[in-house]
Amino acid sequence: MNLVETYGNIIKKYAPAHPTAAFRMIKAGLYLERFRTKHLADKKIPGAYRYLNTYAVDYVLQALRDPQSTVWANIFAPVEILQCFDLRCLSVECLSSFLSGFRIEDYFLDFAEEEGIASTLCSYHKTFIGASDSGIVPPAAFSLTTSTICDGNINTFRYLSENRGVKNYILDIPMDNSEEAIEYVIAQLKDLISILEKTFHKPFSYNRLAEVIKRENASKELYEKCLVLLRDKAYPSTLTLQMYMLFATHLNIGEPEILTFFEKMHQELLAAPAYDGINILWVHLLPWYQETLQEYFNLTDNCQIQAIEMNLDYRETLDPDDPLRSLALKMINNAYARSYDRKVDLVCDLADELQPDGVINFCHWGCKQSSGGVMRLKERMQEADIPLLILDGDGMDRRNSHNGQIRTRWEAFYELLLARKGQ
Repeated sequence: MNLVETYGNIIKKYAPAHPTAAFRMIKAGLYLERFRTKHLADKKIPGAYRYLNTYAVDYVLQALRDPQSTVWANIFAPVEILQCFDLRCLSVECLSSFLSGFRIEDYFLDFAEEEGIASTLCSYHKTFIGASDSGIVPPAAFSLTTSTICDGNINTFRYLSENRGVKNYILDIPMDNSEEAIEYVIAQLKDLISILEKTFHKPFSYNRLAEVIKRENASKELYEKCLVLLRDKAYPSTLTLQMYMLFATHLNIGEPEILTFFEKMHQELLAAPAYDGINILWVHLLPWYQETLQEYFNLTDNCQIQAIEMNLDYRETLDPDDPLRSLALKMINNAYARSYDRKVDLVCDLADELQPDGVINFCHWGCKQSSGGVMRLKERMQEADIPLLILDGDGMDRRNSHNGQIRTRWEAFYELLLARKGQ
């Protein structure tokens, strides 16, 4: 039993009768992890990823320490507006993943199910609900979600709002990009801003939002340059670090620290050595804890993930002079909005640009869109003669992960990729 598992077991022991003590232990663990990532991280990890890792851990720690300045949000929410109020965003996927890092997700999953939450609900959502309803994680000051992609988001956020007394706002994203639809979303954004001003007693600044969007555009431009370099440059990472990219592309996009991260990443890639191993384009979530995939992808010379399509769901430049319209377009024209074919088109475009050796689609348990549409992706990959591996599993719950099956399927796929590459 390793140190993390032992620590997690202690948290679970205290959780039922002493939730406050369990919460203090979670925060203490994050303090230690912040120190480790800043001072004791593996030197094989590129400097930009070490910087992002420390930033993300500290961000979550501060969000938990100061819930009155924290918003529960999904990853498609207009975080740019929240930044203008000095609010931190804590997403369902983010907090649940950190709790899983402590190896305590099973406690919260079981807690949620025992109080009547359906076993078929996404395990990210169940973990988040269990953490909140158990009284361990304190309620945020506000919650914000959109109707985009995930059918669990609205119900989960409504449930948490009612159970914990958190004021909730739901952005309804239309299924078309007509001018009427755009104006409809803009009106909601104005309403949201008015509510945030009243809730947090701070004035909103369009000038500040414009600056956030300028940094977002600069970050996205650098990331696009990094993607080009990643076609034939060695830039090792881990499954966990790849998941941290959601901080850079969604939860914190527009923050000065994120622009710094992409600047560091670009500079390192320019100087990085050539790479001739297997490149993978990943689709959907990553089971970061999965043993076989860790063995092949964590800081190895033979396999690396070029990109995850979720990080590139909206690639257009935003107009800082018309920020609300830009944010409305960003949500309406997101690759996950409307038909699943939009996501398939994005994967095909990325495959054409990045020229990966293969594509892996992970069908996360409880996520209906990832499982329901994957056959459409398979058809398009076959048409383009791009090898596709479909893996089933759970991004959160280790008990739903079958390492033997994943190893068998991955290693057969890996041999196929090596053969196609002539290695």
